Amino acid sequence: MSEIAANISVDSQDEVLPSAMTVALVQLALACGGFGIGTGEFAIMGLLPNVAETFSVTTPQAGYVISAYALGVVVGAPVIAVLAAKMARRTLLLTLMLIFAAGNISSAMAPTFETFTLLRFVSGLPHGAYFGVAALVAASMVPVHRRARAVGRVMLGLTVATLLGTPLTTFFGQSLDWQVAFFSVGVLGLLTVALIWFYVPKDRVSAEAGFLRELGAFRRPQVWLTLGIAAVGYGGMFAMFSYIASTTTEVAMLPETAVPIMLVLFGVGMNAGNFIGSWLADKSLLGTIGGSLVYNIVVLTTFSLTAANPYLLGLSVFLVGCGFAAGPALQTRLMDVAADAQTLAAASNHSAFNIANAIGAWLGGLVIAGGYGFAATGYVGAALSFLGLFVFAASLRLERRDRSAQAI
Repeated sequence: MSEIAANISVDSQDEVLPSAMTVALVQLALACGGFGIGTGEFAIMGLLPNVAETFSVTTPQAGYVISAYALGVVVGAPVIAVLAAKMARRTLLLTLMLIFAAGNISSAMAPTFETFTLLRFVSGLPHGAYFGVAALVAASMVPVHRRARAVGRVMLGLTVATLLGTPLTTFFGQSLDWQVAFFSVGVLGLLTVALIWFYVPKDRVSAEAGFLRELGAFRRPQVWLTLGIAAVGYGGMFAMFSYIASTTTEVAMLPETAVPIMLVLFGVGMNAGNFIGSWLADKSLLGTIGGSLVYNIVVLTTFSLTAANPYLLGLSVFLVGCGFAAGPALQTRLMDVAADAQTLAAASNHSAFNIANAIGAWLGGLVIAGGYGFAATGYVGAALSFLGLFVFAASLRLERRDRSAQAI
């Protein structure tokens, strides 16, 4: 186990851990924020045609708002983590959720497409920093051998969003008005502010905390390699998911009403993967990461081969969703390799996943535009997971070399 993990173990033994009820309430409050963020991030994918019609743009042009949100996550996570290095974690969580709520409520009232795109960028800024800090808070309240499961419970909000939040907002957004979806997400943000205020205990900032210490995370090769695994190896999930609506209607020849069903199946898979993956990560962190990359190669290839069959498409969508098993493992791995710069590293994990989102959607779009069809996005995803294995292998090699050096 790494040095930082050992340090956490010692700290956990020296300090009196909070009661199980306190831990559960904190995890519930943090997961509520994850539910709001996940709903806001993914709901737009099912509402792009409605947004395009409102602002008189094409659906591909409306897709720019997805990129704007992802860019907000990529930029916001490291910048906020550095600038807020001397801020108490509870205060930072409250601030991030207020920004998120304001961004989404304002998105619902945007007068022009340009304004809406800018507000989606603003809404994405707190995303990575929130999940990173929330994961650190949750992990600090449990014994070291249960950290990944604590992180998984926080991320449960994100996975439940794909199961309930996204399909529901897609349905009501299509039936009523897409603005209702973003207003609802803003209300969830405000609810999270209240829950964090009441249940997350106040904390003290370390005297050594500062932006220079946080920036030290980027001097560690293992931080870059772990972020690289996320950015490259898990773009495949997004290559498939970004075009799932068109795959459902144009490849499997199902009606538009089947799209929410596919979203639910993907959400069920993400929840199953989050639960199983966090448990496995506490048993074998690196084994879970490497195993999930191999798993993704298999299921994404199967997706492309079976997409024309409605039943096998549904099964494949569920299995691809299960690939989220690596989420808690990668988040916990970053805690281990970042040493005393954990906030920046933990927040940057979600920047890496949004880079994966952008890469996957972009490459998937290129393959579709090249005439290979929507089902070919699975092959794109399998190729990205295969490349991710090389990054993972480099991380393993470096870790073994460092262990050998320490043993001398």
